[in-house]
Amino acid sequence: MLNRLSLAALLALIATTAFAAEDTITLGMVLEPPNLDPTAGAAAAIDEIVYANIFEGLTRFGPDGAILPALAKSWGVEDGAKTYVFHLHEGVTFHDGTAMDAEDVRFSLDRARAADSANAQKALFAGIETVEVVDPLTVKVTLANPDGNFPFNMAWGDAVIVAPESIADAATAPVGTGPFRFVGWTQGDRVEIERNADYWGEPAALSKATFRFISDPTAAFAAMMAGDVDAFPNFPAPETLPQLAADPRFRVIVGSTEGETILAMNNRQPPLDNVLVREAIAHAINRQDIIDGAMFGYGTPIGTHFAPHNPDYTDLTGISAFDPEKSKALLAEAGVSDLKLRLALPPPTYARRGGEIIAAQLAAVGIRTEITNLEWAQWLEQVFKGKDFDLTIVSHTEPMDINIYARPDYYFQYGKAEFVALMDGLSLATDPAERSAILKQAQEMIAKDYVNAFLFQLAKTGVADARIEGLWENAPTQANDLTAVRWTE
Repeated sequence: MLNRLSLAALLALIATTAFAAEDTITLGMVLEPPNLDPTAGAAAAIDEIVYANIFEGLTRFGPDGAILPALAKSWGVEDGAKTYVFHLHEGVTFHDGTAMDAEDVRFSLDRARAADSANAQKALFAGIETVEVVDPLTVKVTLANPDGNFPFNMAWGDAVIVAPESIADAATAPVGTGPFRFVGWTQGDRVEIERNADYWGEPAALSKATFRFISDPTAAFAAMMAGDVDAFPNFPAPETLPQLAADPRFRVIVGSTEGETILAMNNRQPPLDNVLVREAIAHAINRQDIIDGAMFGYGTPIGTHFAPHNPDYTDLTGISAFDPEKSKALLAEAGVSDLKLRLALPPPTYARRGGEIIAAQLAAVGIRTEITNLEWAQWLEQVFKGKDFDLTIVSHTEPMDINIYARPDYYFQYGKAEFVALMDGLSLATDPAERSAILKQAQEMIAKDYVNAFLFQLAKTGVADARIEGLWENAPTQANDLTAVRWTE
């Protein structure tokens, strides 16, 4: 009898353990975020953890890029897209139990647009003239000028709604309204979140999720094979994808991203302030060699800062086609010889592997490079904030972000007056045909000014346990949205 009971207890324990494993998930990530506050940090890794999971905005991006209601269940557009009235869901609370209402929306938007704001995307909020609390569930936002794109702006991770009671600790202990609440962060290893039992919307199928930081491609492959991670949505070892695709335990997920991968140039740093030198660098680069050598064939060549899947994209790769002889002639015309430039490389595979290939291509036309590998926090401090670099490689994964070229103090320091005027015109335009024409002009201007060397659109190459469904195939924004993720068996 004792033995039977023991066996029954053991079987029950095994069954319970197996069941528990099917509502938890461990995801691999290449980069560890510098903090967990999306309203005060530029790193994509922040949103990869918190977007739609911990924090929510008035609107949100769907997996297909559509703008969907989030904390605002609906909104009205008045005065020719100059005024927006957002109607909030009732009964929403933050993870600390405090109520989320119109006052929190006003606090969040006013904080983001304040003069001393640390928001990495302050331009999203620059057009706001006033934020008015109509009643606890209604917010009226009046813009300085009409902007049909405002609901799109509010879907960004930088525009999530936060509370004055908890924002001071958001960098290390984020408190949002989302379907998951923050549990803990083991620096250098993982972030853990759990299902929010008091969530206002559809509860998550997963009870817990762990984000593990594995930057080394070999280690990432080993972790997948060993089952240490259940999914790696942005897998850093594309050379192993055929092997994983052939294994029935896994599903390889290939889609597109908003990530324009560029060789960024410091436009105010001599000799890069000379357009002839920038053009010479652009013509020295063979994009396909970088896609093949660094990304194992995954990626789409681009000739400007715009996603090829966008209907307003113009293929301008011919303007900066690979032509090393032209590159040499341009350097001679610029009067530049014995050129040595600093190349700062952040951790992602596309940067480290791509940087070695680009260094060799530049050397072939007489440009030497001094490579420095930087960790993400160093890159943000030295390159992005400090502008202390000549060249760097980075993928801009923010959606439709060509307007960054209108910011004269942005890290590559372009901000040409004519381009600023184009972006000002775009913000006023509500007619789709007019907006499309302006966007095409903008793409051509930065391509012909050789602001940066435009390399390729980053592919989204992921791998997951074949029993998992609901992971995003494409990446309309930088996110590992777990709201629809579940195990099928």
